[in-house]
Amino acid sequence: MAKDLHKGDHVEWETSQGKTRGVVEKKQTSPTHIKGHKVAASKDDPQFIVKSEKSGKKAAHKPEALRKTS
Repeated sequence: MAKDLHKGDHVEWETSQGKTRGVVEKKQTSPTHIKGHKVAASKDDPQFIVKSEKSGKKAAHKPEALRKTS
């Protein structure tokens, strides 16, 4: 699990197109919206906002979906 992630960390995650890489922008601990989608984050269940290296788009992911890379 990747709960120890911080802003600027490089991570990868699985998508329907295969692995995608990006950079952690922030740890989200309150509900928000990204691209019209609700992000149900909380202090007890945080999510990480990441920016894709390929598309530049932002998305929210649960810690267990992310793997830190070098």
